[in-house]
Amino acid sequence: LFIFGGFLLLAAAWRVLYRAQRTHALATSGPYSVIRHPQYVAFIIIMLGFLVQWPTIITLLMFPILVVVYVRLARREEREARAEFGEQY
Repeated sequence: LFIFGGFLLLAAAWRVLYRAQRTHALATSGPYSVIRHPQYVAFIIIMLGFLVQWPTIITLLMFPILVVVYVRLARREEREARAEFGEQY
């Protein structure tokens, strides 16, 4: 359930992000109207699903590492978006 839901969120978010990047605009519709980084949330949900479905040493070790990586990436992208889009962001 987590894996499927994560992929649905990921697909919806990437469609909106692709359109926004093509027009050099800020993504604000679809999942972006509710979640600031839906693609990263989707990746974390998918990883959580794999962790629940196939709990192994590797998934137990990699899950927190990947969550930290995505949180850091999201924070960096937020700084860049604030610099580029200002108050609109």
